[in-house]
Amino acid sequence: MACGLESYACSDITTLEEREFNEKWGRFSDWLHCICVVTFDLELGQAMESVYPPGVKLTDQEKCNICYLAFPDSNSGCMGDTQFHVRLRSLVPLTPQQLIYNEESVPTLRADSTHYWGFVYFRQVKDSSLPRGYFQKSIILLTRLPFINLFYKVIQLIAPKHFEDGESSLEAACHDINRWPVLDAGQNTLLPVLGSVFQSYIPNQQTGKVARSDIIKQIHSPSIPHILVSIQDVNVFDALASLISHLHLLWELVLTAEPIVVMASSPTECSALVQALTYLIQPLPYAAEYRPYFTIHDSEFKEFTRKQFNPPCVILGVTNPFFTKTLQHWPHTIKLSDTTSIKTKLRKVGSMKNLDTAPGVYTQYKPFLEKDKSIIKKLHNGIRTDRPSEVQTAMVKRHLLELTQSFMIPLERYMASLMPLQKNISPFRAPPIPNPFNPEDFFATLQQAGPHLTTGIKGDWIGLYRNFFRTPNFSAWFHERHSKLTNKLHALQLEALAESDLKKWSVGKKEVEIVDMVLKLREVLKSDPPVADNTRTLLARRLDDLNCILPEDMKSILNAAS
Repeated sequence: MACGLESYACSDITTLEEREFNEKWGRFSDWLHCICVVTFDLELGQAMESVYPPGVKLTDQEKCNICYLAFPDSNSGCMGDTQFHVRLRSLVPLTPQQLIYNEESVPTLRADSTHYWGFVYFRQVKDSSLPRGYFQKSIILLTRLPFINLFYKVIQLIAPKHFEDGESSLEAACHDINRWPVLDAGQNTLLPVLGSVFQSYIPNQQTGKVARSDIIKQIHSPSIPHILVSIQDVNVFDALASLISHLHLLWELVLTAEPIVVMASSPTECSALVQALTYLIQPLPYAAEYRPYFTIHDSEFKEFTRKQFNPPCVILGVTNPFFTKTLQHWPHTIKLSDTTSIKTKLRKVGSMKNLDTAPGVYTQYKPFLEKDKSIIKKLHNGIRTDRPSEVQTAMVKRHLLELTQSFMIPLERYMASLMPLQKNISPFRAPPIPNPFNPEDFFATLQQAGPHLTTGIKGDWIGLYRNFFRTPNFSAWFHERHSKLTNKLHALQLEALAESDLKKWSVGKKEVEIVDMVLKLREVLKSDPPVADNTRTLLARRLDDLNCILPEDMKSILNAAS
């Protein structure tokens, strides 16, 4: 296999090149990293044919991963058009606007700082004029934004146009995307591409935790079709339909970031199920690694499959039967049926070596919580009566949202209790730090304020919390909450400082102490502190108060230093 275009010789690209690219394609880069075209070369295998817009940088390793991920495994037998999505690691930093967007965005919609998302449109059709007798080509949208529903719609529009019209359609699409509005949360957006306009809404932390497209009214235009599309709404029920009996087991496995292999016959099926699994614990973001579609050629293949250590916290979607042997030491395997069935059996096996060809959930995991049989019965009744999958999805999401919130609310409440008393905050001392998180203290709160208050599901909640505390999901949640508490304490200390009488404070103080306070205030005002504008104004006045006290020679020294 060839990775195609030669990569840049070294990572030291010139500032001029970078600046010129950003000036021309800056808005495009906020929404997409690039659009890749991957074809099949008879001598080289999968090869990168082109990358848009011109000047986008991809490393050799990234190109190789993209090429392999762009095509289904040969055993999949995908004819016609196939769509799926992938994730691959990236070392490229986010753009400045993506960082700004992340400050306001809901956690599950933030630009991904460690991975690219790739949305693939693969076409394989018979063509007797070609040496192998088949036309095989993929178009991939590469982005940092997990706007799954939106980018599936965009690639559905762009790829067929390229197959019909060639390079000119991709060039036109890039120029259209480069005219999209500023990437911003809490905004209605109109996104024109190749004669159509996608109309959507990106929620922020104030407008809602769930991405919805019904907040806006569709614009009807006689000349330009406006397509109403949600950013991330995914029909999880279709992906989970055969596994509904095990819904609560799967929720626990995802919550505790257990290693899971999803085996399917096509990348469309495995990527849909992997994505659906990560959504089971929303609004809590799934913070462990996951790959909706993974191949034996991926650069992380050895990292994920080595047997010397316990399997990593990863959900892998695979289609190659080779993984049946390679990942037999993984504790949980979901094997999907080639045909849709109402039920997939739970198979308690002593070892994954016993994994046979029958579909099922292969695990020895013993759930901590009891199953809510009433919701499972409702969903199975819905399957029998052909209830619309959108309605089934809404039922699944609502039930699991309530379950996740019942699990997280006691943690949120305990975390808030770690805030030091406001009386301990002094304007003239460093802000206090949050009290330490103590699991045993938290468990002591559960009898009076545990999940049982908001859900009827019974079981070993403390055991489930203990497992959760060892996961990346907990670490990410705790880090964010701890940072917010720390910022709040910092803000309260600065507000107290802004309201204080520094002239009175300075009486009897040594000049060096006053100078230290001046330097501290200067540093605070330069660093964009997490306080309201009126507090910043008051802090600037306190700085002026101290400047009036200092002798002229010291003022001159400080002004020269600044």
